[in-house]
Amino acid sequence: MSKLLIVGTVAFDAIETPFGKTDKILGGAATYISLSASQFGVESGIVSVVGGDFPKEYFKKLNAKNINTDGIEVVEDGKTFFWKGKYHNDLNSRDTLITDLNVLADFNPIVPKKFSQPEFLMLGNLHPAVQMAVINQIPVRPKLVVLDTMNFWMDNTWDQLMEVIAKIDVITINDEEARQLSGEYSLVKAAQKIYKMGPKYVVIKKGEHGALLFHEDNVFFAPALPLEEVFDPTGAGDTFAGGFIGHMAKTEDISFENMKRGVIAGSNLASFCVEKFGTERMETLTHNEIQERLLQFKLLTQFDIELG
Repeated sequence: MSKLLIVGTVAFDAIETPFGKTDKILGGAATYISLSASQFGVESGIVSVVGGDFPKEYFKKLNAKNINTDGIEVVEDGKTFFWKGKYHNDLNSRDTLITDLNVLADFNPIVPKKFSQPEFLMLGNLHPAVQMAVINQIPVRPKLVVLDTMNFWMDNTWDQLMEVIAKIDVITINDEEARQLSGEYSLVKAAQKIYKMGPKYVVIKKGEHGALLFHEDNVFFAPALPLEEVFDPTGAGDTFAGGFIGHMAKTEDISFENMKRGVIAGSNLASFCVEKFGTERMETLTHNEIQERLLQFKLLTQFDIELG
């Protein structure tokens, strides 16, 4: 079985939506990515950092999903990264109320020996210097390197971000970030510009409007499943990335055709993530539920038409 290494935050979130709010709960990019990828039975490990306030039960939750946590450094006298946000009524926009970097501010990642030669590498949303430090610890280039990033790093660490982007195969960003990264409003033109920075494949997430996959002259669109209720969008993008890389790692096929299926797998899992607060839905998700919703995706997009 191919090994998947995930780099990203393991954190506390406090979330408020029109449907309610939470105190500190389990969050972080690496958490959502790993829980999503775990649905594919892939052996995975996380590189991250937490404080001494991080509950042991959260490690047990991850370990129960066959997620190796040996690469999560525990700074006993430090505090875990904390984010607090409030979503507007449309759930597409939010206000960040608190961002406490805490132990993440001085994080120097160390890749465990067991995961020093992963076949698949997922660089979750983090400071580009941390992402690069992990890349430099892997002696043999993985079969596929996927990067997620955000506009904050584009604003504040452009040069370092460009160095990382030059070393990856796939970038996953949302439409706003794609436009900022490229300086182009058209997402087709944006993808063409981003290719020149290094990636061979560009995945542009459009939230409730689906996702686009670009490769050279090929474009694939995956819809988002229309849902009766969206409860909490936190982590949906990371869950998408986890579904994508999890599918790729399970199948070990990095062709464009299989990436299409990876995008559908990611969209499918993201549709579950938003149904409850935080990671709650991803922790209880069953194989049968995933398969049933995949069928819904198929029915949503399948049609016959005569071309004449």
